[in-house]
Amino acid sequence: MTIKHFALMGISAISLVACQTTMPAQEMSPAEIHDATLTLDTHIDIPLTYMSEIDPGAETELQVDLPKLVNGKLDSGFWIVYTPQGDLTAEGYAQGLEIAETRVKAITQMSQAYPERIEMARTADDVRRIVASGKHAVLIGMENAYPLGESVDSIPLWAERGVRYVGLTHFGHNQFGDSSNANPDRDSGPKWNGLSPLGKDLVRSLNENGIMVDVSHTGKATMMQAADLSTTPIIASHSGVKAIADTERNLDDEQLRKIRDVNGVAQMVALGSYVKLPTPEQQAARDALDEEFGERSEWDQAKRDVYGERRAEITAMSPEASVSDFVDHIDYAVSVAGIDHVGIASDFDGGGGIDGWQDASETQNVTAELIRRGYSLEEIEKIWGGNLLRVLAAVEAEAAN
Repeated sequence: MTIKHFALMGISAISLVACQTTMPAQEMSPAEIHDATLTLDTHIDIPLTYMSEIDPGAETELQVDLPKLVNGKLDSGFWIVYTPQGDLTAEGYAQGLEIAETRVKAITQMSQAYPERIEMARTADDVRRIVASGKHAVLIGMENAYPLGESVDSIPLWAERGVRYVGLTHFGHNQFGDSSNANPDRDSGPKWNGLSPLGKDLVRSLNENGIMVDVSHTGKATMMQAADLSTTPIIASHSGVKAIADTERNLDDEQLRKIRDVNGVAQMVALGSYVKLPTPEQQAARDALDEEFGERSEWDQAKRDVYGERRAEITAMSPEASVSDFVDHIDYAVSVAGIDHVGIASDFDGGGGIDGWQDASETQNVTAELIRRGYSLEEIEKIWGGNLLRVLAAVEAEAAN
């Protein structure tokens, strides 16, 4: 019986490690640490062909599938219902909802297709129980609240379907609030100067229904207002540190401190362009490539392959962001927000991937770098999932009151 299995009896894996060994993390291998701790990735994207043309139970071209999860000893994660930002019209909302429905149905189907290997989790305790049983725990996150339309009445339904965090915005302002990145065609400056009235209703509804408020992709004013309004801790499900890579998407020190002050967690994202800034020449080439290929959610596998080849050529123009660069973000966030308020997100199959952590099979390389930096076993456990599960449990408790 592994240390994780003792969680079924309510015994902390970290406590068992302390009882069974006095070895510091620096004397353990990454595999041993993964055997002793629960690992959780808060952002795993899926294509629209998931489960219809792509079977994640076998080896695939995706960065995350079951064999890669096993090889990397990645226990659990949030699979994402992502909807690109469209027009704020009835037609746009309907199109967004169709995309969201396709993805949530695929995630549900995936969780049911391999009952001996995967199980849907709805609570923090579910995650621990499922992982302790030797299976992978699947949770659902919604990236972009756009498909909800002009009402928050469907939030209880999404909660029932398993959604456990909702990102308020994506690229471009929406009906709920301002994005960190205005759409150059639709937006001219801020739209709401933070949350819209409907956005405030959304935060309240998420609190009432046990769903975490996710502020990744929101503008700073939107994020700060959501943190103040929410009666539960908030999360940034996949963000970086602005002090290291100065992009609109990343969090500045004030935002990191605000997440700390509301007892939330900032999940550092392993997406190269947010980990390490491209050179001006690379950025121009990437912008041209993205414009040429259009919306990612509409690509078939052949187009994904060609894009990957072209993107790799651009990446080769300068050293790629590495695991070391990524852990620099973790180090900085810990120094500002504290060890209890930082976590990890890959953004795999949504643009994520860095040198040394290109897919789920390489997950232990991140742990190896945390060991090298001197993090203790307890600290690694917090970063790899403990902090996020604490927030999820707090959100659940608030909804139950």
